[in-house]
Amino acid sequence: MTEKYKIALVQMDTQNDKGKNMETALRYADEAAKEGALLVCFPEVMNLIGRNVGEGGGREPVPGYSTELLMEKAKEKGIFIHGGSITEEIPGERRAYNTSVLIGPDGRILSECRKLHTFDITLADGKAFRESDRVCPGESMETVTTELGVFGMSICYDVRFPELYRLLALKGAQVIFVPASFTKETGEAHLEALLRARAIENGCYLISAAQTGTKPAYTAYGNSMVIDPWGRVTARAGTEPGILYGEIDLTYEEEVRRQMPSLKNRRSDLYDVITK
Repeated sequence: MTEKYKIALVQMDTQNDKGKNMETALRYADEAAKEGALLVCFPEVMNLIGRNVGEGGGREPVPGYSTELLMEKAKEKGIFIHGGSITEEIPGERRAYNTSVLIGPDGRILSECRKLHTFDITLADGKAFRESDRVCPGESMETVTTELGVFGMSICYDVRFPELYRLLALKGAQVIFVPASFTKETGEAHLEALLRARAIENGCYLISAAQTGTKPAYTAYGNSMVIDPWGRVTARAGTEPGILYGEIDLTYEEEVRRQMPSLKNRRSDLYDVITK
């Protein structure tokens, strides 16, 4: 297992032309691989936001147009690619899945995760978001063991549900993905605090590649981040598209877990987390 390695978080301003969005994503992957990143991470809905006006269709299967391009790039460069998320079609259904994939250096999909919690909120100014009107929630928690460690999978709004991250950690996760497309309002108020809390609680790295820019229905917050197991923000982007580099050090993670053994000190005689 590789104990220490460089990662790249791609912060994107995804718009309504899937072909152009994927061209941008692949260019960033090339640049990150050239800089020595072993893992390249993309944000939530990385391939399309809004009604598609370009090639590649709207909703798509997995694997399909977008994931196959990422699979080819991972194999070409010999790197891991976390695909952020895309809108996965459900045959015969009105709604779709919000689906994330982790791709290995051989170009194979190692894990798939469908967003578990849909973003249904009303802000203080009355602005409402109803993700469940168009997105069907997933039904399983996903971890995957690789030569870069054990990864846990989650997507954006999932980060507000700490029990999910505790379960991922108990299943062995050392690094947890949180591809995001937070609104400016909720991101400014909560994103850093949520990411740091989940990292501290579980002694894990959290990787959050984010959307930025003005979308048809909201302004995305940006601020892609890497959080270490002590809860420190070790890398952070601003609001411009681009690549944020960080480092994963699994030896350091082991040291943090020895110093602060929260997972071992749980009172499972008083409470338990039920897993399926």
